[in-house]
Amino acid sequence: MVFSSLIFVFAFLPLNLLCYHLVPGIKAKNIVMLCFSLVFYAWAGPKYVLLLVGMTLADWLFCLGMDRAGSGYRFRRLCLIGALAVNLGLLCIFKYLGFLLDTSNSWFGWPESVPEIVLPIGISFYTFQLISYVVDVYRREVQAQRSFWKLLLYVSLFHQCIAGPIVRYQDVADEIDYRTVSRKDMAEGSARFVVGLAKKAMLANPCGNLADTFLVSSSATAAEALSTLSGRSTLSLWLGVLAYTLQIYLDFSAYSDMAIGMGRMIGFHYRENFNYPYVAKSVTEFWRRWHMSLSSFFRDYVYIPLGGNRCSTLCHLRNMAVVWLLTGLWHGADWNFILWGLYYLIFLILEKYVIKGALERTPSLLRHCYLLLVAAVGWLIFRTTDLPSLWAALKGLVGIGVSAYDLETVIQLRSNFVFLIVAILACTPLARNLYRRSNRAVAGMPVLQKAWTVVQCAVPVLLLILSTAALVGDQYNPFLYFRF
Repeated sequence: MVFSSLIFVFAFLPLNLLCYHLVPGIKAKNIVMLCFSLVFYAWAGPKYVLLLVGMTLADWLFCLGMDRAGSGYRFRRLCLIGALAVNLGLLCIFKYLGFLLDTSNSWFGWPESVPEIVLPIGISFYTFQLISYVVDVYRREVQAQRSFWKLLLYVSLFHQCIAGPIVRYQDVADEIDYRTVSRKDMAEGSARFVVGLAKKAMLANPCGNLADTFLVSSSATAAEALSTLSGRSTLSLWLGVLAYTLQIYLDFSAYSDMAIGMGRMIGFHYRENFNYPYVAKSVTEFWRRWHMSLSSFFRDYVYIPLGGNRCSTLCHLRNMAVVWLLTGLWHGADWNFILWGLYYLIFLILEKYVIKGALERTPSLLRHCYLLLVAAVGWLIFRTTDLPSLWAALKGLVGIGVSAYDLETVIQLRSNFVFLIVAILACTPLARNLYRRSNRAVAGMPVLQKAWTVVQCAVPVLLLILSTAALVGDQYNPFLYFRF
């Protein structure tokens, strides 16, 4: 079940909110949320609920052990190592064992057959949430949760369990036991959810269709991919890259919008996960704005513990390399994800040690174009799992081995020109800034304020109707980050 499915929007979520707001007391409300969250997660595979529950139980016991050890450093450290071994071990088995065995089979012919290991949905996200909880308890930044069911609620909460944002326990620890919902929370949460739904249904999905039209399908074999690319033009490849660049932001940020909105509707306040990354003017700034919950996780639990930048240049380069190798691997068990992580590592090192001064003196527009070019090529690497196909596509972008343009692409570009402009504008803070200016403009004018209130109520309703119309009969409705 995805947030943009009609059964979720018009059945699961309304029923959840109805039950939540009807039952009295925070304990009953937590039970409602836990039950609905487990049902939601079990929708894609009931057996993997046992994995989620088992990992949570193990970490709960380890953290209770840490908490009861008092000042016993050695025992606390053993508990930390045990918890990390369970979390990372299971993540590696489900996410990376198949990749390692497949690589071994390709290189050495062993094993003769590679078992197919199904990746549990959302395991990368909830594993990182559990790790943040365990490490924070070890650092004494939070107290261990005494109730197993409350910890399970934190880990499994369906708003963010499947595809983030990565919510740290310390950010919601108080709200698990003490939270209220005001009319403002309900109004703003509902509006945020509907905006995310519209972004997904009306923008991300059509962009995905365009990307699949002009780039190689992610399910294509290596031979099929190379055959498809041979018939492409430079214009069609760039149009496909543009569409995918728009899709991945609109899709993932839409999920975060909906998660944050649903949290607000029951009194949880999740941190923002995106801050308009495509307006950045450097790769460094881009990664401060993109998937901020993941970036801050690696910063606080990997980069800084390794020494951060408060060390020698060689050690700093090592720390950056570790973080970006892990960032690539976190996104997927394939060579293109490792290459994608190293690709960004190179640009971040260049910006830090080689071109920093020159980049700061470069006109703002050129810096912005530089970032967009780097990001667009990076998304092509991210999307293309077959390395020979990736090389062919990269050559095609600069006109090697393909024609400059083709009639079909020109027609498609003309047909979708207005849509692409709208999608591009949706990646900027233009709508947010207009909304804030409108709020300031009507302040102190009662008549205009009433009219503006009507508009604020009408727009989400209109977006919901349009999103529903877009989803009816639409067979293309994935969430890209579900596979992580």
